[in-house]
Amino acid sequence: MGQPAFSHTSRVYWEDTDAGGVVYHASYVRFLERARTEWLRAAGHDQTRLRARDGLLLVVRSMRLDFLAPARLDDLLTVTVTPVSAKGAGLRCHQAVLLDGRPLLTAEVEVACLRAADFRPTRIPAGLLAGLMPTPGAPC
Repeated sequence: MGQPAFSHTSRVYWEDTDAGGVVYHASYVRFLERARTEWLRAAGHDQTRLRARDGLLLVVRSMRLDFLAPARLDDLLTVTVTPVSAKGAGLRCHQAVLLDGRPLLTAEVEVACLRAADFRPTRIPAGLLAGLMPTPGAPC
């Protein structure tokens, strides 16, 4: 896999950890979500505007997480987003949480595009994909 399409820095706070100062497993999902949100924003696709202007929602359909090593209180993490493929209403991304370049967690995330009015799947618009992937429908 090549360079990540996007990276976002996130600090570990008390609220992210258990009593021992180790990041609680569910906190990683928040780190991943924030990175995907900032990735969309950096590509010019604010989620609030997508809903209001285009009537679209981007929601997680599935997620597979591999926990490799723990993060701890005050760690400065890099969370990456790399789009892998897009087809119809689905967009698949590889994500990672890194500490000093060392992977702590890897994730495969499938995002679905839904119509906000009825939560039914709808094809991801070409204009949206153009800003996220070099060639929609093909591996990056």
